[in-house]
Amino acid sequence: MHPHSRNLRTRASAITGGLLLFVVGSLLFSGVTGSVHIPLSDIPGALQELWNGQANSLAATLLDLRGSRALTAFVTGAALSLAGVMMQALLRNPLADPYVLGISSGAAVGALAAMMFMCAAWVVDAAAFGGAVAVSMMLYFLARRDMRGGMAAEGGTALLLLTGVILTAACTALITLMLSVAPESRLRTMVFWLIGDLAGAPMRWIPWIVLAGATLYALRSARAINVMALHAEAAVTLGINVGALRKGLFFVSALLTASAVTNAGSVGFVGLIVPHACRFAFGPDHRVLIPAAMLTGGGYLVLADTLARTLFAPLQLPVGVVTALIGTPVFLYQLHRLQK
Repeated sequence: MHPHSRNLRTRASAITGGLLLFVVGSLLFSGVTGSVHIPLSDIPGALQELWNGQANSLAATLLDLRGSRALTAFVTGAALSLAGVMMQALLRNPLADPYVLGISSGAAVGALAAMMFMCAAWVVDAAAFGGAVAVSMMLYFLARRDMRGGMAAEGGTALLLLTGVILTAACTALITLMLSVAPESRLRTMVFWLIGDLAGAPMRWIPWIVLAGATLYALRSARAINVMALHAEAAVTLGINVGALRKGLFFVSALLTASAVTNAGSVGFVGLIVPHACRFAFGPDHRVLIPAAMLTGGGYLVLADTLARTLFAPLQLPVGVVTALIGTPVFLYQLHRLQK
């Protein structure tokens, strides 16, 4: 094996191992922290009860509730961060995030429409996912020329980005209309969904399946993404199928965004600041950046949600408020570093 490849594998393993410890620590912290504190000495017994399918003690019951919410936060944060990495690679713009093309706005239109008519929770989720998919398909058909990969590096994604901005504006107008005419009893729930909220979000398997498939695709495409990022104009001559790669990045990042938004609403800044922070800390190589951003984003959202439900307990804040309050100064600092 080439020494450079061996060094890269060693470095990637060390970074991934360290971030896995961070994730485990964040999940453990989320499990013991709350209005009622669980002593660390009670954790093994509570985990044993849950493993046996029982939750007889208070510690096991609390750990079950907090653990499912923390895992939902992790899969949502990991999906948004991975979607952010892929969207930045697709648009070749470090300021892009998963919401830049309006996919989350389409999900919001579907979800708020279902909430306004007082539909069941599963109908709201289905409507949110359907709205995200509908906007994604409109984007693809309106800007499919940009997916072919034969254009110059600078203007290659201009049509896609402009189409996304226009669709976002249209969806925002529909959202404003629904908030204006919605009954008072539904308004609070609708606003919390728009901000991003994990309270009451059920544990589902579909987001984990989506995240696993997207991670596998991203890791297999990491070398090609590196080439496209560094040598966009010459990527085709270097053996990269740019058209297929762009389509893959678009559809996989759209699916990740739809899955995350359906799970927790429009949680902002995670898909923007986490890829930035990981790029500063670990470098631009996507073979390292992809797993690093995914683990960091998941752990970060777990900690942010823990803060959201404990800061003013028993009052629970939407997690989107916490990520925005943390993300704004962090992003401004990153932007300052980028300019320097």
